Amino acid sequence: MTNTPVTSTAPRLFESTRLGNLSLPNRLVMAPMTRNRADDDGVPGPLMAEYYAQRATAGLIVAEAATPNAVGQTYPNIPAIYDEAHVAGWRRVTEAVAAAGGRMFLQVQHGGRIGHPDNNGGRTPLAPSPVPLPDTIYTPTGHQPAVTPRGMSPDDIRATIADFAAAARNAVAAGFAGVEVHSANGYLLHQFLAQGTNHRTDGYGGDAHGRVRFTVEVVRAVADAIGPERVGVRISPGLTVNGIQEGDTEEIYPALLSALSELPLAYLHVVYADPDQPLFQRIREDWAGTLIANPVLPRDRIPADGGRREAERLLAAGADLISLGRPFLANPDLVERLRTGAPLNPVRDQYLMYVGGETGYTDYPTLAAAR
Repeated sequence: MTNTPVTSTAPRLFESTRLGNLSLPNRLVMAPMTRNRADDDGVPGPLMAEYYAQRATAGLIVAEAATPNAVGQTYPNIPAIYDEAHVAGWRRVTEAVAAAGGRMFLQVQHGGRIGHPDNNGGRTPLAPSPVPLPDTIYTPTGHQPAVTPRGMSPDDIRATIADFAAAARNAVAAGFAGVEVHSANGYLLHQFLAQGTNHRTDGYGGDAHGRVRFTVEVVRAVADAIGPERVGVRISPGLTVNGIQEGDTEEIYPALLSALSELPLAYLHVVYADPDQPLFQRIREDWAGTLIANPVLPRDRIPADGGRREAERLLAAGADLISLGRPFLANPDLVERLRTGAPLNPVRDQYLMYVGGETGYTDYPTLAAAR
């Protein structure tokens, strides 16, 4: 990676801007991060409302992945958005964030083969093709080998698209300003994009144009349900997490963006964006709308500057908004810390997932509390 110089973009990170009808006080986005703090039935509780309200100074919060149906659940204690109890639980969250001055989108995610019958009421996970995850899945009784998913039938595809649209309507009813369709990180939509997990011979497989079809139809249905200005899409070009092998990364994303560009969407969210990579540069060139970029940061620690330098490099390369994950997780007042150069709290990794409770979740101190 070459060292792209940082230009005079530093103030831009803290400038107010707009995202569709939303006025954002800064260009920092809290990225969606699964924390496994929902109730057993997927309902967000008061602890989740407190967690997100603590971080309401972000320009935008994209709340963690919520499943649009029962078979799409990935791990235990994942929030959902397919029934009235879920809507009511999320409404408590959005009201708490709004009271603290914040704005929220909800990420909607179907796990596809990233799931287990012990996590979703005994259902066999669905996927583009019956290709199992080459790894274990966390369940209430610990890690278990992944099961072979059932390849989706045309009826399954139609029903899943309808479930995404219904989930989007539920999200708006719960008080979210919009939704982010998760087509990244090895989950269902990404599984359709990738050659390694999509062996279909019908119109949803084969070449790049066939493999982007499912994502495009999901996004179009969601846009029809709540309006395209309320819809973002997340992608992770080249990412191999969760056993994904795209095979033709340089072809799949131009095809996907060409199809999505027909819709005036709220934004495109690129994971692990590197401003020096030609594919990122092409994405910026091809995507005329708002681009959220998530910088490449160390996985084992939060950098001393909280990712500010990489954020500024991405702004200089044409990104409009910058999403940060772990820095927001450990620092409720991250915006102020980045603005002033204050020291950051480190992440306590042992409390990231599967443990529940407030420790490592809502007990990270703010600057004011530390004083």
